[in-house]
Amino acid sequence: MIRPTLALAAALFASALGGCGGGAPLTFDLMALPAAGRPVAAARAIVVAEPIGIQPFEADRIIVREPGGALSFLGGGQWADRLPRLIQTRIIQSLENAGRLRSVSRPGDKIVADFQLISEIRAFDIAAGSGEAVVDLSAKLIADGTGKVAAARIFTARVPVTKVDAANGARALDQALGTVLADMVGWVNAGR
Repeated sequence: MIRPTLALAAALFASALGGCGGGAPLTFDLMALPAAGRPVAAARAIVVAEPIGIQPFEADRIIVREPGGALSFLGGGQWADRLPRLIQTRIIQSLENAGRLRSVSRPGDKIVADFQLISEIRAFDIAAGSGEAVVDLSAKLIADGTGKVAAARIFTARVPVTKVDAANGARALDQALGTVLADMVGWVNAGR
């Protein structure tokens, strides 16, 4: 009786050790748009709120949407921060890098702004059925002081995923976000 118990204990110990080094998920970041060259003088200031979304998007996990609509987390990878905060940071950096606004800030910065950019994460996942990374954000520019919606638009991009794993999924989602950010920055800078 002692031998099977020792063998079982040794197997459990070995599996516990094996999970210590290689079990940690890879961490992936999202990129902002690069600087656009010489800044253009502008009079507008914008506050960028953290995007809202359903509970699975509030985490730092990469999401897969199954053909029936079920959501699951893609193993082996995670985002560098909670997804809404990471997207907010990349929107702010992309707007700053475009150099067309007087200032870009967060709500807690207590900077007086002309507009607030609010957004919602409608999709930020790998669609398993189509093999695509899908990024879908809705955005509204709210006039400061009046609360009136000055403009609203939905931004969507789809990028093929060669293989549904953490590295390929994160890369494709980053590319799709890059397309959405380029469209969003152009829209904000055009004053719409």
